[in-house]
Amino acid sequence: MPSTAAGATEAVAGAPTPPVAERRPTRRTVHGVELSDDYAWLRDPQWQQVMRDPSVLQPDIRAYLEAENAYTEAALAGTGALRETLFAELKGRIKEHDDSVPDPDGPWEYFVRFVAGGDYPLLVRRPTGAADGAGEEVLLDGNREAEGHPFFALGGASHSRDHRHLAYAVDLNGSEFFEIRVLDMASGSLLPDRIASASGSLAWAADGETLFYTRLDDHHRPCQVLRHRLGGDPAEDVLVYEEKDPGFFLGVALTDSRELILIDSHDHATSEIRLLDAWRPAGEPLLVAAREPDLRYSIQHDAPRDRLLILTNLDGAEDFKLMAAPLAAPGRSSWRDLLPHEPGTLRLGMECFREHLVLLERVDALPRLTVLRLADGASHRIGFEEAAYSLGIDPSAAYDTTALRFVYSSPTTPAQTYAYDLESRERSLLKEQEVPSGHDAAAYRVERFHALAEDGEEIPVTLLHRADTPLDGSAPVLLYGYGAYGIAVPANFVTNRFSLVDRGFVYVIAHIRGGMDKGWRWYRNGKLEQKTNSFDDFVAVARSLIARGLARKGEISIMGGSAGGLLVGAVLNRAPELFKAAVADVPFVDTLNTMLDETLPLTPPEWPEWGNPITDAEAFARIRGYSPYDNVGRHGYPHLLVTAGLTDPRVTYWEPAKWVAKLRALKTDDQLLLLRTYMEAGHGGASGRFDKLKEVALTYAFLLEVFGRA
Repeated sequence: MPSTAAGATEAVAGAPTPPVAERRPTRRTVHGVELSDDYAWLRDPQWQQVMRDPSVLQPDIRAYLEAENAYTEAALAGTGALRETLFAELKGRIKEHDDSVPDPDGPWEYFVRFVAGGDYPLLVRRPTGAADGAGEEVLLDGNREAEGHPFFALGGASHSRDHRHLAYAVDLNGSEFFEIRVLDMASGSLLPDRIASASGSLAWAADGETLFYTRLDDHHRPCQVLRHRLGGDPAEDVLVYEEKDPGFFLGVALTDSRELILIDSHDHATSEIRLLDAWRPAGEPLLVAAREPDLRYSIQHDAPRDRLLILTNLDGAEDFKLMAAPLAAPGRSSWRDLLPHEPGTLRLGMECFREHLVLLERVDALPRLTVLRLADGASHRIGFEEAAYSLGIDPSAAYDTTALRFVYSSPTTPAQTYAYDLESRERSLLKEQEVPSGHDAAAYRVERFHALAEDGEEIPVTLLHRADTPLDGSAPVLLYGYGAYGIAVPANFVTNRFSLVDRGFVYVIAHIRGGMDKGWRWYRNGKLEQKTNSFDDFVAVARSLIARGLARKGEISIMGGSAGGLLVGAVLNRAPELFKAAVADVPFVDTLNTMLDETLPLTPPEWPEWGNPITDAEAFARIRGYSPYDNVGRHGYPHLLVTAGLTDPRVTYWEPAKWVAKLRALKTDDQLLLLRTYMEAGHGGASGRFDKLKEVALTYAFLLEVFGRA
């Protein structure tokens, strides 16, 4: 049981002694190495049930987590007024009543609305081209659906092709076990069809009566695609495809043409796709190309030319090339090049229209769009001028159109949604993000430079600061990173950051290896055998900030979440002297134990990212060498705030809890060490848009307190 034993390694003025987790040593031998774990008891043996019903958590574990929460509140009690101020600021930058740009689909256009005071979205439609407010129908009110639930999240939502039904998925405890519900849009009533244990991935057949969805097993892995006929008993739904490999993710979706249903199996390195004719929902799935190790591909449907468009890394095209194949013969032998591979130009995804294909690409951490006319192959690119920016395609239901919608922003430029004519190349602004409390872009500066890694690689770095903030090392620095799964950190507009930047912080993004900021090679060089490049790059960026006079040694704060929390944990073990404070959100810090446990939701799918330490002694040694929990040392650490979500299926709650317990037992300093477990939330924290801001306010108050800027 937890206690408040005297003699803890940390003392906070005016706060009680921190809780100390009881040591209950467990031992096992793996690859001839004895592993000892004093805090394995924090993992509830019935964790699968806890995911579905948090109330069944074992009392001693709950007591410890709640004691840590109480200690965190006590330690930060002096920041109460600051947190209220920060929350008001953060909320003041959100336009409370706001509509997305309507997406026209035949007779109706669909959009999302937030209302003043509402935490959750409304799904709305109106006749296409109608004036604002004319003929509107609120299809789904998220605020009403959330009533009585401490957590509410809306997963996939899709209307049927005949505009009669809306299928949507809800998660009521943060565990990401979704329930699919179906609405009769004409009457506004729910059908009795309710499908449990779904992933939120769903697709309508063309008949408007058949729904395809993905089911999760007890280990929270998407394992089956099923076909549901409206009015039928979900227990009798037809199995369409079952994924036998627990290391593969499974999803279902429509092509942009809405003529084909895609059944997509993939892990982090390999793809396999099957097709169904949306007009023949009872047909047999057609395999495009059988999975081969490290062969990746994605598909769109060029309906007028009766062919598939394929983005793939075939034949060494590491950053992907575009190929085509006849729909009638989609196999590998039929694939033919359309756009050759351009090393260093990473092709991330595509949006297909009747006569055009739009590719989202990235070069040296900056995105761009390439437009291809499908009839003759003519192409052009859409570029931008700012030093750092973010760009994304705004998906549309419209297929027979020349109007592309994209969203542009930068660290100083609020999000702008544009309509772009793919033939005339004219663009028009449809919507610009409003900041109700005001935003003067000229008051801020965005800068970009490259830090030099230990092996000579150039790491892109993005800085955001006020124009009047001195860049002489006296300003506090917050360095953010991720560096895993190929996920790039965008240089986008995030209103929350200004509560720190306006108080003199320099916000820095390190575009380290492990992401695809500089192409697939950049990702490949930050995974598996080369994973430690991610950590070394992050440290190199910190040292570069110091060398350039932008920061001082021991005065940098760092932040990362999930796999970015692993980054934070690994870096704190490697170079704690560089940092003053760290924030680790739902951190993946018990890396070795998790990768050794094939029963956990994401472990088999993660082996291509980290390695399989169960079967591979080298992978075991490698992961053991950097796993933050396994490398906690008897030395000083910066001030540290750690968060966890009790129903988190991605990074289970006990990872951060165990890490904090071990840090508290071993660290030799008196710096703050705080754990905040959200007892009614999962990986993303609170579900409501305003409740999330309270979590941000807690994090920012911690940083401001540590740096004396409160």
